[in-house]
Amino acid sequence: MKNVLMPTPHRILNVAHETRAEYTFRVECDDTVEHGQFYVLSIPKIGEAPISVSSKGEGYLEFTIRKVGRLTEGIFGLGAGDTIFIRGPYGNCFPVQDFMGRDLVVIAGGTGLAAVRSMLQHFYANPHEVNSLTLIAGFRNSDSVLFREDLETFREKFRAIYCLDEMEAVGFKKGFVTEYIKDVPFATFSDYNVVIVGPPEMINFSAKECLNSGVDEARIWVSLERKMSCAVGKCGHCKIGGVYVCQEGPVFNYVQAKNLID
Repeated sequence: MKNVLMPTPHRILNVAHETRAEYTFRVECDDTVEHGQFYVLSIPKIGEAPISVSSKGEGYLEFTIRKVGRLTEGIFGLGAGDTIFIRGPYGNCFPVQDFMGRDLVVIAGGTGLAAVRSMLQHFYANPHEVNSLTLIAGFRNSDSVLFREDLETFREKFRAIYCLDEMEAVGFKKGFVTEYIKDVPFATFSDYNVVIVGPPEMINFSAKECLNSGVDEARIWVSLERKMSCAVGKCGHCKIGGVYVCQEGPVFNYVQAKNLID
């Protein structure tokens, strides 16, 4: 019987420096993973942290990590050929099967883009599976933009709106993602879903702006990851009311998520 708390060693294949604060680690792994699931990454004697899968392919997974503490500082010191320990996958996933044959709107803020990147890559490779895909992605400034090559590629097949909170730049509008939700042609969609990922306040205001645009709350999906820790519902760190986010989520329909106030 598998010990869900036991990490296993995996070789790092490549490290991409997305920004000064975020690196993407490609790790050798043959696991079957659904879009939106996460792993717990660790370094012995230093610590562990839950990290979303930001991409996947044959024989590898990618994790995009922000440097915010002792563990991530240790991980940033690793390179290709080094070993990292992981356990997972954990959590539920985005209901991709329900998105097929419909219009899809994805609203992402900052590092939240990592949680939906593999799903976006899937629909880019299989555009016939959705009627259309609108991507609104926002970052603080030009120095914090993630996955630049992907963002440019996505423009080829998606309706893409990219923005920066603090400035304008080539290919980016100025302002928060909430300001551009009104530009989504919801009235022309016969059947659609909305996915929102990012910091809690961004999710909250984006969802409300969607509701103001006439979106049914049952069509909205969010990913809540901020407080997850052990990933197996034992530490209670992510518990909101009677809900363990790491086990019942991190993906929730907004009908339930709107009541998960931490």
